[in-house]
Amino acid sequence: MGRRLTFSPRLYLGEGIKEQKLDKIKRKLLEKPLFAGVYVLTVSKNPTGQLEILDAKQLMQSYYEHHELYIIGIAADHADALRLVERLMQECLDARGDCKLKEYLTC
Repeated sequence: MGRRLTFSPRLYLGEGIKEQKLDKIKRKLLEKPLFAGVYVLTVSKNPTGQLEILDAKQLMQSYYEHHELYIIGIAADHADALRLVERLMQECLDARGDCKLKEYLTC
């Protein structure tokens, strides 16, 4: 059984991710996350949380074979992921006037 990953139709990419390599990165995340070499931004399953930043290596845990993960962004490294969160917060603030990222990213 593979990982249960769903990619947002509005997938956000960090500055270090090239659009041309996106299909290859997605395939690695699904099949061999240990070698993906990226960080993913996900919508938090915690009702009080907004987003989570995970090293793709964490997707090797058996938990992700049984629980779906909704990926809204892919970044090259942790710093790139933080910049991506900042960009998302600003976009949400401009669009909605608040920083309710979970609502903004899943509507």
